[in-house]
Amino acid sequence: MKFLSKYWIVVFGIAFGIYTGLPFLAPVFMRIGWSNAGNAIYFIYSFLCHQMSQRSFFLFGPKLTYSLAEIKATGQNTSNFLALRHFIGNSAMGWKVAWSDRMVSMFTSLWFFGLLWWPFRKRIPKLPIWGVVLFMLPMAVDGGTHLLSDFAGIGLGFRDTNMWLAILSHNVFRPEFYNGDTWGSFNSILRLLTGILFGLGLVWFGFPYVNDAVS
Repeated sequence: MKFLSKYWIVVFGIAFGIYTGLPFLAPVFMRIGWSNAGNAIYFIYSFLCHQMSQRSFFLFGPKLTYSLAEIKATGQNTSNFLALRHFIGNSAMGWKVAWSDRMVSMFTSLWFFGLLWWPFRKRIPKLPIWGVVLFMLPMAVDGGTHLLSDFAGIGLGFRDTNMWLAILSHNVFRPEFYNGDTWGSFNSILRLLTGILFGLGLVWFGFPYVNDAVS
């Protein structure tokens, strides 16, 4: 207990680092032919994430992300939520990370900011409760609107076309910025940024209390 109270950040760094890194091992295992190990990771993390392939990163392929049309071209039923969950990729496209791009953003930033906070912990004031709410609100709005949009059908909702944004911005950006979830689109950028804000806010608010409790 004395070691934990003094070096709990080391335990966090190792344990949470493994938890955060395992989803990236799934495509590695699939690449080298260890399909049983890769599928085991996909299965375990399926309880923690929707794993929809159009909102996931792919490794060892020509592209980092794929659109619904590109996934449909492989024979998948892209209007079916479960089909998008179960599609993990192939040797031509690469293999997807075992959780979505939002989860990657959330948990890698949480791990990174947690380790970054430690050497500066005595200089950083505690974040009040309203502060962490502000940090988490963007992700709640983004995730909530995605959920509502998906009720219209995968690929058919207002967050898939983002016509409202195109109108507000007078179509100043290229069409692929507004449509879908591929890397570089409005949706992918917003999931990345809101996930980072979530990780930063949770560390800033929660870690001082964790440190006080274990010390």
